[in-house]
Formats: sequence, structure tokens, C-alpha cells
Amino acid sequence: MLNKRISLIALGMLSATQVMANDQAESKGFVEDSSLKVLLRNAYINRDKKDGNADQREWGQAAIGTYTSGFTQGTVGVGVDAFGLYGLRLDRGSHSGGQGIDFFKEGDSGNPAGDLAKAGGAVKFRVSSTVLTYGDQMPVLPVLSYDNGRLLPESYTGTLITSKEIDGLELNAGRFTAESRKSAEGHDSGGLKSINVLGGSYQFTEQFKAALYASDVEDVLKKQYVNANYVFPIDKDQSLTLDFNGYRTKLDSSYVRENTVPGQSIVTGDDNKIWSLAATFATGAHSFTLAHQRSTGDSNLGYAYGGYQKDQGRVGDGGNTIYLANSYWSDFNAEDERSWQLGYGLDFSTFGIPGLSYNFAYVRGDNITTSTSEGGTEREIFNQFKYVVQSGPAKDLSVKLRSSILRVSQKSSEYNSSGNEVRVFVDYPINIF
Repeated sequence: MLNKRISLIALGMLSATQVMANDQAESKGFVEDSSLKVLLRNAYINRDKKDGNADQREWGQAAIGTYTSGFTQGTVGVGVDAFGLYGLRLDRGSHSGGQGIDFFKEGDSGNPAGDLAKAGGAVKFRVSSTVLTYGDQMPVLPVLSYDNGRLLPESYTGTLITSKEIDGLELNAGRFTAESRKSAEGHDSGGLKSINVLGGSYQFTEQFKAALYASDVEDVLKKQYVNANYVFPIDKDQSLTLDFNGYRTKLDSSYVRENTVPGQSIVTGDDNKIWSLAATFATGAHSFTLAHQRSTGDSNLGYAYGGYQKDQGRVGDGGNTIYLANSYWSDFNAEDERSWQLGYGLDFSTFGIPGLSYNFAYVRGDNITTSTSEGGTEREIFNQFKYVVQSGPAKDLSVKLRSSILRVSQKSSEYNSSGNEVRVFVDYPINIF
């Protein structure tokens, strides 16, 4: 049914020629609007696990090249996008590899690869302000969002239509039939059969924006997402932002029967609802956040997303498909979990250091249910400094230092584990043309 809806909406998108928006009419040409960029990334993650769990550590150097063409002129514009990825493992220690960090997938021998390389490409067509893209892509949607938080990014192969014919309205419809895991070579290393996505967002006023999306992962689950975001201007440099995000997932009965989560019990239950409401008060260089997040339903997976079906018993809809307030190292998404966040942000540009920012969050979750216990808890202290070079030969180079202290009660050990995490990312984007 969802597949049929996508086909009908796609037809409507492609036939739309609203005079309110026509990006194709302003096309400068295939070559004239093209760009080639290279991102050099040095990434390090260290997880000091507690309670007898094995430590994890990954360190790698990556080169991520992306080419984006313009569109040919005329009623129907044609273009291409392409990327090439290479990652080199720098840490050859005994703690390298392992689920969670996932820079380099472990092979049959149990050891991660020393390096990996892959490439992909897509062809795109534009009519007015509607673009159809077919091929290898990195979608950023609430129900299918690729993971770029490790050494190399994920990618998906399929078709995506994005329409912006009406000012403030964006519509998306797509179908993807392969997933390229961020830590492995090949175009179909994630185990995804297919995923259909459908939805859109609309900027109702300058202050209010809302979104509604749905997805159907073949033989796994159906998911719906809703968002509402409102900004209350208070003064010249003061505002209050309310942001609501919610997901509802329904696991397929066959998935519940046939799949298990490694190290845990057989999947039980099929329904989960999770939502978060965050209030952020910004004044000058400072921001203060209070957020609440709640998970309900009978699925012992809680909110299921991302991962790779073949070896993780997970979903395959992208490692960033969790548009929720309390998602840091832990996602606070266990069965029945309730969590609160106190957050703080500081922009140092006000104090004469443009490009430097700091973020802090304390999140505590309780009421966690597992197959053996109820009432479990977890808590996380998150700190992050980020600096972006503002000028000179290293302009736009960014350094991100992030740490998390996560403590999980014994009752919740089936769901999560305690540890101390450190992440260091250095990204240097280079514009070739």
C-alpha cells in the first residue's frame, strides 16, 4: 500500500509546475554549477567499558570525495552526483573493531580490515523545483537518515524524489533497495531488502514548522514520525524554542518470530511509541535546555532503528534515524524508559573567539524494563568542545572533542552497559572547484 502511495505522489510531484518556484529555470548548466570537494577526516573513539565488558577503540584516517554536477539547461535538467571513500585503520591494537563504533567491520577471522574503499554514483533529473535522483545516495530524512558520525558515511541505493514547488513546503518520496554499511565495502553490505519512505515538512510561519513522515522496511517494521517546532521571539537576542519529536514503530510479526538480538532474549512484543519535548531558552551566547523523553509499548527492543539486519538483529534505516532530544552516547530508548535532560550551550564568539562552542548535557533515565527486571536506570554526562578555523590556509578545519560518562544500573545491564567514552574528530574540507 505504501509503495502504491509513493508511486502516485511521485507522479504528482513530477507533473507539478508551480510558478511559485522554478529552480530549473535558473540552471547555469551541467559544468557551470558543478563542484568537487574532498573531506579529510581523522577520527578516534575510545570506549572504556565497565562491569567486565570489553573495551573498544578505533582510530582511522579517511578521505571522502564528493562530486556534484549542475543540471543541463532546458525543461528537464539532467545531472550526476558521485562519491569516493577511503579509510585507513591507524589503531592495530587488540581493542580495535567491534559493534557500536564500527569504523572497520570485523571479518570472518574476527579481526577488522586494515583499510577499505568504495565509490558510488547517481543520476538526477529536475523539472521546475522537483528533483528525481536514482542511484547511490546519502538521505537525510527523519525515517531514513544516513550515519556520518563515524569514520566513513553510510549510503543507500534507490530512488528519491524531492519537491519544493511551493514556498516553505518540501515533499519526499522514495524507495531504496540496498544499504552500504559505513565499515564495509560493497553496495549491499547492510542486509536491507527494501525501504519505502514518504512525507514532508512545511514552514507555516516564520516561527512554526511541522513535519510528518512514514516508512516501511520490508519484513521488519513500519514507522511513523511527527515533528512540531515553534520559536517564541522574546527580545533582540532572546528566544524560547519548543521542539516535539515522536515515533511510532510496529514490528512485522515474521520479524518478531524469527529474529533475536545478539546476547539478549528473543524479540518480544511488536509496538513502540517514543517522543521527546525539548524547551531551549537562548539569551546572547548562552542556551539552556530542559527536555523530557518517554518510551512506551510492548517491544523489548524499545525504539528500534539503524544497525544491520544480518548480524545485529536491527532495522537498517540509517544510524542517525533518531530525531529525539535525549540521544547522545546512550539513546535513552529502552522499553518503558523515561528520561530527563538538563543542557547548556555556549558560543564563544561573544567573547572574542569566533568558531569555538561548548555543549553540556546531563540525562537521567529510569523505569527501564528488560526480560529479567523492571525499574532500571541509566545516566549520562556529556561534554563537547568544537572549534572551526575562521580564516587562513586551514579555513573551515574543525576539531571536535567529545566525552561521555555513562552509568547503567545492574537491572538495566541487558539493555546497556556503563563506560567512559572519548571522541576526537578532525575534519578538513577542501573545495577543489
